[in-house]
Amino acid sequence: MAEVIKVGMADLKTGKAPDSLTTIGLGSCCGVTLYDPVSKIGGLAHVMLPDSTAIKNNSNIAKFADTGIQELYDQVIKLGASKIRLVAKIAGGAKMFEVSGAAAATINVGERNAQASRDKLKQLGVKIVAEDTGLNYGRTVILDCNTGDYTIKAVGKDPKVI
Repeated sequence: MAEVIKVGMADLKTGKAPDSLTTIGLGSCCGVTLYDPVSKIGGLAHVMLPDSTAIKNNSNIAKFADTGIQELYDQVIKLGASKIRLVAKIAGGAKMFEVSGAAAATINVGERNAQASRDKLKQLGVKIVAEDTGLNYGRTVILDCNTGDYTIKAVGKDPKVI
């Protein structure tokens, strides 16, 4: 019996076929998946902020792209995924509020989350095979550990599989 594993905000979880992993409410947050297509082991992190070093005394490593993706990577490897077969997919990183002027660069957390996620995956040597980031709408995502399909749902849009 397949289980749907729910991943909360600033949270991460792992699973294996036939289970799936899901998170809701990705606005400026990013849903980053790691998946090994042979062992069918996957993981999903709901990343809220790009950089843990900007905040003191933070105990929630899943909240940040740099520490959350590292932890997710470590957990899927420990579960039996192969470093050389791992692939990543990213969704979210939306620009939920329109801001102009000098503040725009610092306010656009969505783009910064997506870029920090890309940077960390590159550092880990994990290839990004698909992404659905940016624009101005929230997303709910589901990683199917059986197939590696990453389904993105958004209000008023057809579901998309990447």
